[in-house]
Amino acid sequence: MQRAVFLDRDDTLLVDSGYMSDADALELIPDAREALQRLRRAGLKLVLISNQSGVARGLVTPEQVHAIEERLYELLGYRLDGVEYCFHHPDEACACRKPEPGMLRGAARRLDIDLSRSVMVGDQESDVEAGNAAGCWTVRIGPADASSAADCLAPDLAGAADWILALGDRPKAAASAARR
Repeated sequence: MQRAVFLDRDDTLLVDSGYMSDADALELIPDAREALQRLRRAGLKLVLISNQSGVARGLVTPEQVHAIEERLYELLGYRLDGVEYCFHHPDEACACRKPEPGMLRGAARRLDIDLSRSVMVGDQESDVEAGNAAGCWTVRIGPADASSAADCLAPDLAGAADWILALGDRPKAAASAARR
């Protein structure tokens, strides 16, 4: 089984402009491309995990979400190893919408990923909760938040990549989480 980094989309990889519908307006977070390249060179799979309730709300179509994904690949210069979306409304209480771990578990089954040696990275506590529920290491990026349940608090994706690469191949269940 392989290791992976599960990545939230908005405010983790892409500058969040609300319910994104225009692929041409996409903007990568500064240093995201370089951080992902470092993770890829280390042999980690990269998997996008994203709540997209704008579809259920009628604000964005699935086709627009997929066009944004294609534009992301153009900006990166390669395709990610996997992508999981939840198009449900928050009130639907589905098993895939973060903070539930359904998208991570589904990707792990399809891509032969060891969740205990993988990492969920995102800017919201719901990303952290999904990763923890799936048994992954977790990184919350953005301003320090002492109330976060993340294993690592990083200022940005580059800092998250530094921590992930230093973590190595340790399974979460076999190591005590070290906060930063």
